[in-house]
Amino acid sequence: MSIEVTTLDPEADADEWNRYVERSDGTNPFYRAEALRLQADDTGTTLHLLAGFKGQEAVGIFPVFEYSKGPLTGAFSPAPFSWSSYLGPALLNVDKLKQRKADRRTKRFLEGCLTYIDREISPLYARFVTAEFDDVRPFIWNEYDVEPGYTYVVDLDVSEEELLKRFSSDARSNIRNADEDSYVIEEGNGEDVERIVDQVAKRYESQGRSFQLNPSFARAVYEQLPDGSIRPYVCRVDGEFVGGILVVETERARYRWQGGVKPDTDVDIPINDLLDWHVMCDGLHDGLERYDLVGAGVPSINRYKAKFNPRLETHYKITSGTFGIDLMVDRYRKLR
Repeated sequence: MSIEVTTLDPEADADEWNRYVERSDGTNPFYRAEALRLQADDTGTTLHLLAGFKGQEAVGIFPVFEYSKGPLTGAFSPAPFSWSSYLGPALLNVDKLKQRKADRRTKRFLEGCLTYIDREISPLYARFVTAEFDDVRPFIWNEYDVEPGYTYVVDLDVSEEELLKRFSSDARSNIRNADEDSYVIEEGNGEDVERIVDQVAKRYESQGRSFQLNPSFARAVYEQLPDGSIRPYVCRVDGEFVGGILVVETERARYRWQGGVKPDTDVDIPINDLLDWHVMCDGLHDGLERYDLVGAGVPSINRYKAKFNPRLETHYKITSGTFGIDLMVDRYRKLR
């Protein structure tokens, strides 16, 4: 039986779409209909919720954002310059299949999605950044360019003490020797979400780099997704915010989404070491499997992340077409 790829309505079919998101191991909260609608609104794009079915059985989902400006059109997942977490295609009900059947199902689902994208969007440029999706061969077979990206992952499969022993000596020292009476680390609220994003924006600005994540978008995601999907960890000294990390959480993992930048304060506390440590410990106690530090491609940042003795994982950036529209979208986002 062939795979039929159809589209779901972001509003009317939101509950159905979210059920598929929850049943797939390769998704995160940014796949949920609420978050996808927010991305589309924030980036001025049109959302296409592609779902593949074998008969009545759902086999895959693929959220795609259409960006149009005059005669130029692009297809993106996640939305262009939304600073969201990984998206791209995700599969359902393939774990128990033998390899030949899994290969065939994946190929047919993706080819159906790519046919829809070509027919309905006709993009001059496409860019997809995958989550936990390893079989990118159908993209290659359809003449897309596939480039590996890298991230660091800390496995939360041991006790706190065993986890700490894996860290570098300076990280262990920073965590063990910090004066617990001089700071408080806790989960914050919507205002703290905006504080964290503002702090990141100021850090980028000081380095002359572009940063387009809207604090209001981050707060809306925090408020509209189910409780615990976005967790704003904050460090306070004398009741004042000094740093924070926005954590995205699934049933199995935590993702270091935003924050953790070098603080603009003279407080003699290893703020980011302590924040990451608390994020890991809370995830460990909640039975989560891993902490994705989200990114391992910038040498200056890798040195900090590597102190937690993570392992290297690969994800993929998939592109096709004319790169010029990518730059045009960047300029559009800056003007907005």
